[in-house]
Amino acid sequence: MFKRKAKEDKIKVPRFQTFRDAYNVTKGVKPWIPIALIAIFLLTWIIGIAIGIGLGHPLYFGFIFLPISVLTTLLFFTRQAGTAAYSSIEGQIGAGASVLMAIRKGWTTTPAVAVARNQDMVHRSVGRAGIVLTGEGSHGVNQMLNEERKKTERFAPGVPITLVVVGDDKGQVALRKLQKHLQKMPKKLTAHQMREVRARLKAVGGLSMPIPKGPMPTRAPKMR
Repeated sequence: MFKRKAKEDKIKVPRFQTFRDAYNVTKGVKPWIPIALIAIFLLTWIIGIAIGIGLGHPLYFGFIFLPISVLTTLLFFTRQAGTAAYSSIEGQIGAGASVLMAIRKGWTTTPAVAVARNQDMVHRSVGRAGIVLTGEGSHGVNQMLNEERKKTERFAPGVPITLVVVGDDKGQVALRKLQKHLQKMPKKLTAHQMREVRARLKAVGGLSMPIPKGPMPTRAPKMR
């Protein structure tokens, strides 16, 4: 019994800490968020009570709309926290790697398999869609991507390789859309083939690099 209670406490603490961290990050990027959350909660609840007054049951509708107000406020906060999380790391070294490594299911990312002196870098992700090489930095990262593709083809011949450049220019993928971009890619490998590719590339590894800290959404932009 005591062991079960201890286990539940361990689960609750990280969840609260994650929510607190997300709130702090969101407040740092959007200082108006506390007022907005309070306003949305009160407005939704007042609308429910007003409907209840019109129907002659204000207490009943006030009780019914209380959880609805909480849910509406949380949904608004989740969306704002997602965009704030991206904004907080945008422009930092390794921001693309941080977003890629936050994908919990289906993808394994090795950050900084190639790094230039000007801090351009290439990250390698492996999933059912094949191998995705993601570059972030200046326009010179395109040459790094092509060189890394040739290198990767030697270790995993015949495996589909996709090149992605993080950015807001034409033909690039915005940081906040990076997770969704990979998750939408069509599956070209079986689960067994994917594991085999991961095993081949595991020995190649990558370079050590700083990854921006802080809560990252696992479903862009539905933060977390």
